[in-house]
Amino acid sequence: MKRAVLFDTETTGFEPLTGDRVIEIAALELIGDLPTGRHYHVLIDPERDVPEEAARVHGYTRAHLVGKPKFHEVIDGFLAFIGDDPLIAHNAPFDFRFIDAEMDRLRLPPLGADRMIDTLEMARLRFPGLPNSLDALCRRFAIDLSERTTHNALLDCRLLAEVYVELTGGRQRGLALAVEEGGGAAIYTLDRARQPRPVVPTEAELAAHAAFVAQLKDPVWLS
Repeated sequence: MKRAVLFDTETTGFEPLTGDRVIEIAALELIGDLPTGRHYHVLIDPERDVPEEAARVHGYTRAHLVGKPKFHEVIDGFLAFIGDDPLIAHNAPFDFRFIDAEMDRLRLPPLGADRMIDTLEMARLRFPGLPNSLDALCRRFAIDLSERTTHNALLDCRLLAEVYVELTGGRQRGLALAVEEGGGAAIYTLDRARQPRPVVPTEAELAAHAAFVAQLKDPVWLS
């Protein structure tokens, strides 16, 4: 079955070309678009300060990262985990830009835009005019957000894996893969039928959609 890797980063800011660095990488293996349970996760010493505004988002301060490995010490493990497979991320250009900047510092080739699958772009195509952040999509698909108090990369990957299943049409009834871990091997078994999740937009989302439609010329669904 087809393999892909879903990944996320946390950083010290928004601009890798002006000194912002990666401080966390998380990645999940997907087989047939479903998580297998295999994952990669690492915290990284960015070799610089962590601005207070960034720490408020992801919860990591400089003290959390002192003594963690540097990027050049973890890159081989990350590249081995992702292999040559497609890479899925929410707002993927952001994560690719940061990883590529770190790779460039080490004089390594970039990840390659041809591998990029951007779930934010997928969501915008499916829900034009509506909020399509990871939080908004989780609420739309009734995915539990109770653990998401900060933008932890590994938790975000797990949430995005559920969102990705919904964006790609949901699991086929009766054929969902469950993973039993043990002895270093992943065993795939048939899971019970997955219950459909109705998408019920909020009043704010309906208003945003109506405003978007009002900007279109002769929308066919209003004829």
